[in-house]
Amino acid sequence: MGTISVEHGDRLFWLGRYTERAYTTIKSLEKLYDRTIDSGHEEYRDYLAAFGLNDTYGGREDFFRSFIFDGENPSSVAASLVKAYDNGIVLREEISTEALSFLQMAMDRLEHISHSSKALCLSLLSLVDIIFGFWGCLGENVYDEEIKTIIECGKYVERLDLDLRLKCPFSMVEKEFGRLCTNLRKVPKNTPYRYNTNQLCTLVELMGMGENYTESKEEAISALGRLFEPVKRTVLAG
Repeated sequence: MGTISVEHGDRLFWLGRYTERAYTTIKSLEKLYDRTIDSGHEEYRDYLAAFGLNDTYGGREDFFRSFIFDGENPSSVAASLVKAYDNGIVLREEISTEALSFLQMAMDRLEHISHSSKALCLSLLSLVDIIFGFWGCLGENVYDEEIKTIIECGKYVERLDLDLRLKCPFSMVEKEFGRLCTNLRKVPKNTPYRYNTNQLCTLVELMGMGENYTESKEEAISALGRLFEPVKRTVLAG
């Protein structure tokens, strides 16, 4: 394929981010649900605080249902899947119809789960399997390495963003940052969709803090969110 346009590059990147966001939200909420049940505390408020969100929910059950099923909640699994699918529709030729069908299947499955009487975490296992199927289908059907790389960049940006916000152990943060950097090195130099080296340098510097990275967590999150922001060029007067 050679190079892709900035617009399609952006859609590929966000396809990766939103699909991974659906997955990581499920896994994070599963762990949170277990802790909440065991402790009896409203630990979901700490989760909200990590994302700078206010508690507008009527208790933990309301919170969990909103963050999983409410399409009007931009942080929910449902909203992430819809956004991933919307990008996938435009990218059908790049990612294959088969891969797109997994995103449709995931939305259909989530709708079914919302009416299920099974335990919430058990019901979500099948949805996780479908998301895994999507990633596997991409691997089998997408032959253009540039397309794969940009989707993977979105995937690991999203995963690292979550780890930073939740102040995960540095060993986890370092691992995901390494995976992101591996994919960044694969981005062709001639593609119009390039990462911002200034933001990457900031991240490298902050990752050098090791276990103390949490002291500059907000700066790291900001740099990560701007990683694919165009570099501003200074025009000199002639």
